[in-house]
Amino acid sequence: MTKIAIVTGSTRPGRNNLGVAQWVLDQANLRGDADYELVDIADFNLPVLDEAYPAGYQNYQNDHTKAFGAKLAEFDGFIFITPEYNHSVAPALANALSYVNVELANKAAGIVGYGSAFGARAVEHLRGILSELQVAHVQKTGMFSLFTDFENFSAFKPTEFGVASMAPMFDQLVPWTVAMKSVREAALVSA
Repeated sequence: MTKIAIVTGSTRPGRNNLGVAQWVLDQANLRGDADYELVDIADFNLPVLDEAYPAGYQNYQNDHTKAFGAKLAEFDGFIFITPEYNHSVAPALANALSYVNVELANKAAGIVGYGSAFGARAVEHLRGILSELQVAHVQKTGMFSLFTDFENFSAFKPTEFGVASMAPMFDQLVPWTVAMKSVREAALVSA
């Protein structure tokens, strides 16, 4: 079965991100169309990028990089959960993605954003990062507002609007994830 990782985007103490990611996992598991797993970047203790070689070489020197890369390589697709920080993607997620390259290339991704403006600016910045990593990101996005989808800005309680934003993202992501397998196979043949 197709394997899709739901990847957290924040490591901040007291973060809302893990609650959003867990909720997305619960929603995903109701679908039965793929094997979904939560991958918490906090579990890998990634410092500010400390690899000497560009990620594309896969010449990893550090155990945390090897573990993170090996984990992401297990999946056919991804859902990235990003809060919006300073009108952009969360620094922890940008840093984590800087550690890897080949593990993401020619795979599909969906994005779930949240913030004061539904995380829209973070989502758009994340699209640029994913494009550089050769990730086919779907157009539909899960969108949540800090003002309406979080009780007291901390307890995740999505509104109908937020919940409704998820099905179109999943509906695009799953077939794209399946389709990208043939792209990876074609890339191996031509290599």
